[in-house]
Amino acid sequence: MDMYRQPGFTLIEMIIVIVLIGVIAVIAFPRFVDFSSTARTNSTANVAAALSTANSNNFATRTASGGTTGITITNCNQNGALLPGGALPAGYSITSLSISNGVSVTCTLNGPNSTSATFMAYGIS
Repeated sequence: MDMYRQPGFTLIEMIIVIVLIGVIAVIAFPRFVDFSSTARTNSTANVAAALSTANSNNFATRTASGGTTGITITNCNQNGALLPGGALPAGYSITSLSISNGVSVTCTLNGPNSTSATFMAYGIS
């Protein structure tokens, strides 16, 4: 063994590792940034799905009971009251659209950061 040789990495080996880490970071960073916008879009879609389900349940309950239980729905923006807690989450709104009794319409949910999603709603009086 050479008594003057010290163990460890050479400068060129260290530079290669740093460059490789930099390349990986440049490739991976945009993918992680995109996750936040995808999460907002998916969140809005999930709230819209919950509204659609709640409206269907309300329609079935109100129809089966002869109008004694459930909530009257004559406008898309009344569907927020069907969610647990009786209101939409903060940052969400529903575009106003009249719904006739027994008719289904496509309503629009507006979410944070200009996201939107649609859901089906049935009118019931």
